[in-house]
Amino acid sequence: MQNSPVFLVGAERSGTTLLRLMLDSHPLIHFQFEFEYIVDQLDAQGRWPTITDYHDYLATHRIFLLHPFVIDKNLPYDELIRSFLRQKQQEKNKPIVGATVHYCFEHLPQFWPEARFIYIVRDGRDVARPNLKTGWHGLPYFGAKRWLAAQQSWLQLTQQITAEQHITIYYEKLIHDTDAVLKQLFDFLQIPFDTAMYDYTSHTHYKPPDVQMLEQWRTKMSAYQIRLVEGQIGKLLQQHGYALSGLPPRQPWWIEATGLRFWNNLSRAFFRMRRYPFSLYLQDIISRRLGLKAWQKKVKLKINHIENELLRP
Repeated sequence: MQNSPVFLVGAERSGTTLLRLMLDSHPLIHFQFEFEYIVDQLDAQGRWPTITDYHDYLATHRIFLLHPFVIDKNLPYDELIRSFLRQKQQEKNKPIVGATVHYCFEHLPQFWPEARFIYIVRDGRDVARPNLKTGWHGLPYFGAKRWLAAQQSWLQLTQQITAEQHITIYYEKLIHDTDAVLKQLFDFLQIPFDTAMYDYTSHTHYKPPDVQMLEQWRTKMSAYQIRLVEGQIGKLLQQHGYALSGLPPRQPWWIEATGLRFWNNLSRAFFRMRRYPFSLYLQDIISRRLGLKAWQKKVKLKINHIENELLRP
C-alpha cells in the first residue's frame, strides 16, 4: 500500500501525536512522526527544490536526523521522498504505511495521488494557546495563524482528491467517545478495529484520552486574547461547530497590530535566549544573516542537540 499511504494532517497541537500513536499501535499500520520535510521546501506553486539544496536541508533537519532514512543521491526529488516512506514500511512490513504532516500538506497529492487523508481538527483557541510553550509564538493571536494555515491547506488539498480519499476527525469527539471515532476511522481505512491501538500508553509517556484537556482556553487565556483570536478565526470556528465565547471579537487597528507583532517577536527572541547559550543564539543570527552555510550547519546541529535533550521524557 505504499502507493496509497495514509497521511494524518492538521495543525500542531491538534491531537496529531495522540492519534498517530493509536494508529501506529494497530497491527496493520506503521506510522512515521513529523514528515513535513518532504514538502516544506516546495514553493507556493509546488515547484521542487534543487536536489543539492534538498540534501543540504536534510543534513541539519532535526526531525529527519532523529529517524534518518537512507538518502540515495542518484534519485530525483520525487522518487527520493517516496523512498523514505517505502523505507518506513519495510521497518515492520505492515501493509499500511502512514505519516503525520502539519503544514504544506496541500502538496502531497502531487507525489501520492492515491493517498488517503485523515484531517484532525481541534478548537483553534486550544491550538493557539499551547504554541506559547514551544517558542513559535509569543501571543495566542499569532499561534492561531498556524491553525488558520492548516485550514487553508486542507481546503486546497480537498480540491485535488475525491471524497472517498479523506475523512475529518474532531479531537474533542475523539476524547469524548474514543471507540466510536476510531471505529469510524477504521471503516474509512477498511481495516478492523483493534484494541491494540490503546497499547501506546505502555511504551510512551502519553496517557489515555482525558476530557480535562478540552476547552482549556476558557481558563488559560485572557478575555483580550480570546477576543483577538476569535476576531481572526471566529467564523471558521463556528463552521466547525465550535461555540464562540460571547465576547465581542476584536480586530486590532494598525498601531495595536504593530505593537502585537513587536511583542510577539520580542517574546520569541527571549524564549530562544533562555533556551540556548547566549553565544549560540548570537552565532545563529549572525551565520544566517551572513549566509555562512558551513558555520550555520555547525550552529544548527548544536541547537538540535539542545532541543533533543529538552524533549526527552
